[in-house]
Amino acid sequence: MKEHTLKADPDTFRLYEKKFKALADEKRLNILHLVQQHDSVCVCDLGEMIDMPQSKLSYHLKQLLDAEFVTVEKKGTWNYYSINDEELNGVLSAQLCCLFRNEDKC
Repeated sequence: MKEHTLKADPDTFRLYEKKFKALADEKRLNILHLVQQHDSVCVCDLGEMIDMPQSKLSYHLKQLLDAEFVTVEKKGTWNYYSINDEELNGVLSAQLCCLFRNEDKC
């Protein structure tokens, strides 16, 4: 994990407000957990796993993407989502490691 020097300024506070808002939703936490379990997961499969309409799933994935907690790779017509370990490590405690991070990436 690369070292960041954070400044106590409005931009930093807005950045972390966005990150914590993304985590402050049970559905998004469930999505993060499912993505973590599969390393890379197609949005089509994720929709079935979570039993959520595509429009709502897209909304939640956008929140997680904007907070940089997941990354997306387009393969053909499908998007595949993966956990961004570096960003999650920046805000999650070791106690939550087992739910949203792979142990070897803590």
